Amino acid sequence: MARLTPITRKDQVAAKDQAIVDSIVASRGALQGPFTMFLHSPELAGRLAHLGAYVRFEGSLDMRVRVLAAMTVAREYEALYVWGAQTGGARRLNVPESTITAIRENHSRGLPPEDAQIVDFTRQLLRKHRVDDATFKALVARFGHDALIQLTGAIGYYSMLCMTVNACELEAGQGAEVLKTS
Repeated sequence: MARLTPITRKDQVAAKDQAIVDSIVASRGALQGPFTMFLHSPELAGRLAHLGAYVRFEGSLDMRVRVLAAMTVAREYEALYVWGAQTGGARRLNVPESTITAIRENHSRGLPPEDAQIVDFTRQLLRKHRVDDATFKALVARFGHDALIQLTGAIGYYSMLCMTVNACELEAGQGAEVLKTS
């Protein structure tokens, strides 16, 4: 059970902040997940929603790459809600079960090389706080500078989501795959 009462309705925030709720609902269709926690700080929620809209929906980074990075971040942080949301998206994008399993079980066996590149970059950045030269150069060659920075920004965005859902103990959404944590 979440540590904070989830904010799922506009009337749960001050009148001056209700436009923020409206904009979040307009961009996402509902109040759910981390935003039910972020709205305890409406100004932050609004700014994150704007960033998240770009990271999730508007940037030029391939959606499959985004979901691989997001799943890897969720796994590294053991973030139940984010993992459940991202695995559903991965399956809709036809990410192979072997890739989802490798990320879930913290290994690289069975990962296609193009998936392994994203997972390895994300793991290095989160575990070592840096990326080795070979991995960096390979991603620049594959994506170019803009997409590499978008990928790095997506990893940061999903890290913030994961930290929030973990601090607030937000559980996986109804019907979502539940990550087994240590």
